[in-house]
Parts: sequence; C-alpha cells; structure tokens
Amino acid sequence: MTRSPPTVRRTVGQRDVGGMDQDLVVRVQQGDQRAFEQLTLTEYPRLFRVAHGVLGDRHLAEDSTQQAFLDIWRDIRRLRDPSKYEAWSYRLLVRVCYAEAKRQPKWRSNDDLLPADEPRAVDAYGVVHDRDELERGFKRLSFDHRVVLVLRFLLGMTPEQVAETLGLSRSAVYARLERATKAMRAALEADARTVTAMTEEALR
Repeated sequence: MTRSPPTVRRTVGQRDVGGMDQDLVVRVQQGDQRAFEQLTLTEYPRLFRVAHGVLGDRHLAEDSTQQAFLDIWRDIRRLRDPSKYEAWSYRLLVRVCYAEAKRQPKWRSNDDLLPADEPRAVDAYGVVHDRDELERGFKRLSFDHRVVLVLRFLLGMTPEQVAETLGLSRSAVYARLERATKAMRAALEADARTVTAMTEEALR
C-alpha cells in the first residue's frame, strides 16, 4: 500500500540542527507522518544549502529539496541503518539535483558558494569581483565536480565523509577534488586573461 506523503514544509533560513535523532528516523520508517514533519523542519536547511550550492538558484533549490523529501518519505524504509540517514539523504538530494541540472542547461547565479560571513563592508567592490570570478569558474565545472566542491568546502566535510555520502571510494573523491580544483583554476586564469585583453583593447 502506497503511503500518502505529508506536506513538505519550506524552512529556509532556520538554523541547522546538528545531530540526527535516530529514533526520529525509525519513527518515519514506521510511517509516522508527524515524525516526518519534524524531520523536514530540522533537516530542510541542511539539504537546501547543498541544493542551492550545486544548482545556484533559490527556486530550483527549493523544488529539488522538496522533491528529495518526497523521495525520502517514499524510500526511507529501505534504509537499513538509521545512523546512515544523513549520507543517504544527501545521495537522494544529489540525484534529484542532477535531474534538475539536466533540465536547466543555463547556469544561474550562485550566491551561496562564499561563506555567509564573508566581509562585505570593508571592500564591497573587491568582494563582488571575487564572487563574480567564483561564479564564472564554478559554472564551467561538471555536475560531479560541483558536488564534491560543495560538500567538501561549503559543508566542510572530510574527503572520507564525501566518499561515504556519494558512495565513492576515497581515492575517487580525491581525484575529483583535484580535477575540480584544476578546472576551477584554469577557468579563473582564462577569465583573467580575457579581462586583461579587453582592458588593453579599450586603452588603445
């Protein structure tokens, strides 16, 4: 018998709640809709942050996060170990974001890649310039490279945690991080050369 999904509430802006209550996960596995609503209230900000980091668009991130929670409700009984919920939920989210990215070939602005406490008042122009550079470099990366960078640097996961989350080997994660970093550096250097050439042309 198919379970009707409870309403997934949007809770963007709430403080992330550290640590997952395994008993709550078990109750959701047993079909407890109130437990699922509690789960979405505490976990929505965490998953939304990743979706926004990868997709770079608030509306797409909201849609993807809500779809991920519907998938969680549908598939959570297949999760054998409730202690693995966090990594498992990230995998479901990444799958949803990947499907969304394939439907949205045009890159959107990505305003969550820099830390939220990035100093802006001291040198506003410089911060915007750096952010623009970051966006231009990031949009050239493959989806897989975006994901590992977001998990590693936006969430602060260790490479081992990224490997567990994505179901990859530790060496595969290190390889993706290295390739992503090189690709980002190459993109930023290419943009810098373009800006220099345009400036020199304008001054002639």
